[in-house]
Amino acid sequence: MLYVSVSDRPPNRTDETTDASTKTKGNIQKCQADLKSYLESQTLDLFQGTQEDGSSTLLHKMYTELYITEGDSQEVNSEHEVVELECKRSSSEQKKINLDDIFKSLSNEENPPQRVLTKGNAGIGKTVAVQKFTHDWVTGTANQTTDFIFPFTFRELNLIKDKMSLKELIGHYFKEVRDLETSDYDSSSILFILDGLDESRLPLDFEKNETCRSITDTRTLDCLLTNLIKGKLLHKASVWITSRPAAATKIPTEFIHRVTEVQGFDDEQKEEYFQKKVHDKDKAQKILNHLQSKPLRSLYIMCHIPLFCWISATVLQSLLTETPEGDLPKTVTELYTHFLIIQTKLKNKKDYQNDETDKDVIMKLGKLAFEQLQKGNLVFYEDDLKSQIDLTEAAVYSGVCTQIIRKEAGLHKQVMYSFIHLTVQEFLAALYVLETFIDSGKNLLPNKKSWWHLSPEKSQLSFLHKKAVDLALGDDHGRWDLFLRFLLGLSQEKNQELLQRELKFKRRCPGNDQNTISYIHKKIKNLSNDNKVINLFHCLNELGDQSLLEQVQQYQNSGDVGEISPAHWSAVAFLLLSSDEDLDVFDLKKYSRSDKVLERLLPVLKMSKTAS
Repeated sequence: MLYVSVSDRPPNRTDETTDASTKTKGNIQKCQADLKSYLESQTLDLFQGTQEDGSSTLLHKMYTELYITEGDSQEVNSEHEVVELECKRSSSEQKKINLDDIFKSLSNEENPPQRVLTKGNAGIGKTVAVQKFTHDWVTGTANQTTDFIFPFTFRELNLIKDKMSLKELIGHYFKEVRDLETSDYDSSSILFILDGLDESRLPLDFEKNETCRSITDTRTLDCLLTNLIKGKLLHKASVWITSRPAAATKIPTEFIHRVTEVQGFDDEQKEEYFQKKVHDKDKAQKILNHLQSKPLRSLYIMCHIPLFCWISATVLQSLLTETPEGDLPKTVTELYTHFLIIQTKLKNKKDYQNDETDKDVIMKLGKLAFEQLQKGNLVFYEDDLKSQIDLTEAAVYSGVCTQIIRKEAGLHKQVMYSFIHLTVQEFLAALYVLETFIDSGKNLLPNKKSWWHLSPEKSQLSFLHKKAVDLALGDDHGRWDLFLRFLLGLSQEKNQELLQRELKFKRRCPGNDQNTISYIHKKIKNLSNDNKVINLFHCLNELGDQSLLEQVQQYQNSGDVGEISPAHWSAVAFLLLSSDEDLDVFDLKKYSRSDKVLERLLPVLKMSKTAS
């Protein structure tokens, strides 16, 4: 009789399959654990301002829930985001959605979305939302049905020039998963995050790029991304794209299953943020009270943007201890002027030897800001800058200019720069243009002529102001709207005195702004674009002119609304938009029902829930 030991038996195919499956599962689990460990270190801290100045707080201590809505307003906005924010309130019909639910089915009838587009203005909190979502996954508090999350930013992807496969691309940025097999990608639940579509320099040609279905096929980065978004590559994978609204149209709607929008902070969340940021409850309340006061209503509205909350808290927290309440900033420009001075003082505390004055460096930053604003660039690389500015010196002004480098990921350790917010870039650009004009009489604003010689008329500051007004009104995308506000505000005595005293800037000769004010009044009278009109009223506010508003209030007090001109009706709209009252119902009977009046009151009608 022949006896066969167990060890001598032919291998069982089921056993082999089980062993392979166990090995694969073990490999996936190890890669997942390594990736989570790496991402936890990357998402643990919330940096406010920049990483260079070390102003970080643990994410879970500082994070304030964002107000996120589901659905697309379908309204194509071509205005400056801050101006649009001042003329808009969230529709009550929009559904609120929790951050951790954006990939979940919201009803029994629908399938969970695979590709989600999240829109939101610059600084509204999209990147922080990505950080929180990823952090919740790595810590096991949410999103546990996902095996792998790969967060990419377009500002880093812009640096990829060589062709590669999707598997190689992932391995370049996340070395922790290089041991994953091709089959592991097919069997795993994967989420790709593509943050900052508006910063992309890729064409994203969805029509002409060839189809790619294998993660090992070598293609251009543009081809890989379009196939991933279309669902051709790793068709089971989920994709989350974040973008400012204007750039969101780069993705055809047929490839997006759900659109969400980050609305920023509501009033409760603003209060929560200031309490967390300031720590001292009394001081936090003083800051809120100051921002909610009538002259500063537009600042409070802008605090829907979390980064603007940070700038406001940084400035007001510093000034409250040493500045009389009457001298606190009352306009956006005053706030940003103090912000620049505070950041300069922080820089001067650092051990950095340099012969250049603060003004010299700020003017270099301003030149950079202005030139990149003209090109529409928010992110710039060493190749963009060339010899314009010493990058090391720029990084020292860490509150003004940010250095971002990802040291552990991939082969592309190039340095990227961006101002901490578009409005900071616009402020510095305006400061550079104004100071150049005061110093040399040269007008840097775009013009058919390459440059303008001094003449009695053109040497006056009102000439520069008028050209800036025309530039802003002539741009359909609102690119120069905030620049104009800052330029006018920086021309004012209070800001001029601050810049001269603290940063040694040359001061303008005392002058009368009546020419500029009259020019803006004339433009308001003839303009039909309601958002442009509202922006011009903010400009008048920067110039300290309240004449149209005062005349309107006189008419209202006398009950003689028949005397109100179209320009005055725009002033009514501005007054109502600046009010701290919710416009649940707008009573048209108090005003007039003529077409001209309704046209001027359109911004108010858009914001109110009901008009009667």
